[in-house]
Amino acid sequence: MSSKVASRVVQVLSDAYPGRGMMDMRKAEDTLIATLLSARTTDVQVLRVYPTLRKRYPTLKTLAEADTREMGKIIHSIGFYNAKAKNVKALARKLLDDFGGKVPRTLEELITLPGVGRKTASCVLTYAFKIPAIAVDTHVFRIVHRLGWAKGKTAEQVEMELRDLIPEKQWIDVNRSLVQFGRDICKPGRPECYRCPVAKWCKYPKKTKI
Repeated sequence: MSSKVASRVVQVLSDAYPGRGMMDMRKAEDTLIATLLSARTTDVQVLRVYPTLRKRYPTLKTLAEADTREMGKIIHSIGFYNAKAKNVKALARKLLDDFGGKVPRTLEELITLPGVGRKTASCVLTYAFKIPAIAVDTHVFRIVHRLGWAKGKTAEQVEMELRDLIPEKQWIDVNRSLVQFGRDICKPGRPECYRCPVAKWCKYPKKTKI
């Protein structure tokens, strides 16, 4: 797969799916916390509980001082809510103590925060700060393997493969457009290849028909 073809595919998908990413919460703090909560659950579930969470804990100080059992009750409908409540509390405390209450703008600093891995950090960089990064979630991981762009068995391995393949100026569009594409057409299980706008560039051997 050439970088030229990969660039073309990203452009086609970006044009086809221009919508804002679901975890793009407009503010860096909200994008960070919401994306942390989205691990191993759906964005839709997170968006259902997030307004209530921030109404109860509107500032980093109130989050840092929160009773995690009470916070857990608010977010209990999402996966691993007890661990996530502890991480949100610890994250808020670290932001206050180490970063002056501001969300850092580098991947290296972001991944020092409790519960934050490369995917969450990359989402914050791209959505909140418009800094080039590639967030590899389950949708991106599945799609790029089907396209034949990656062979890595971990999200970090796939991220490195995509960094080498896709022009840096398009990194910001990768997660946003591929996630929407993955929900709409390139679904888990049985993708709807017969209406896929990039099927001619895809190496997936089990393309479906109507």
